[in-house]
Amino acid sequence: MSRLGAEEGAGSSIKVLLAEDQVLVRDSFKMLIDSTPGMVTVGEAGTGGEAVRLAGRLRPDVVLMDVRMPEMDGIEATRRICGSPHGSGTRVLILTTFDLDEYVYASLRAGASGFLIKNTTAAELLSAIRVVAGGEALLAPTVTRRLIAEFLQRAEQAPAPRPPRRGHPPASARCSRSWPRGCPIATSPSTSTSPSAR
Repeated sequence: MSRLGAEEGAGSSIKVLLAEDQVLVRDSFKMLIDSTPGMVTVGEAGTGGEAVRLAGRLRPDVVLMDVRMPEMDGIEATRRICGSPHGSGTRVLILTTFDLDEYVYASLRAGASGFLIKNTTAAELLSAIRVVAGGEALLAPTVTRRLIAEFLQRAEQAPAPRPPRRGHPPASARCSRSWPRGCPIATSPSTSTSPSAR
């Protein structure tokens, strides 16, 4: 059963929608959030379907989403919220008991901005809500370590690049002539500069 929170007076506070099927856990999150300056619970959902409906109606800044819920799981609910034209300003922070890689990958593909395990501390959870509400991404430390280890393992298994043939510039030089189209590089907002603007 869904419940609406104190929308009035939210002002510039971070508006949080709770999606958790266990009432006791949900009430604990609500007490923590509502007792924190700058945050307010605007709604509560006990199923994934309720979370989708309330997110479209309330337009929260952050949805704190469990994975295993009745009617619709949290990953599908995340996909619908993030894919909705009304959900462009809403970020989803997954909070689950299950530290499984398949959940991590599925959540990120669905559009989640963060993934935490329920053994996190109250201070870490509040910090994560602020980070996600600010438009940044966040992963639990254990998840981050596994992703880094997997990346390094794949890098070690990848074949070494072949040296360029005589008369042919390296791929990076060829790419720079038509950047950014066709360039297999990733850039951050602080460093992404078109060569023509340099």
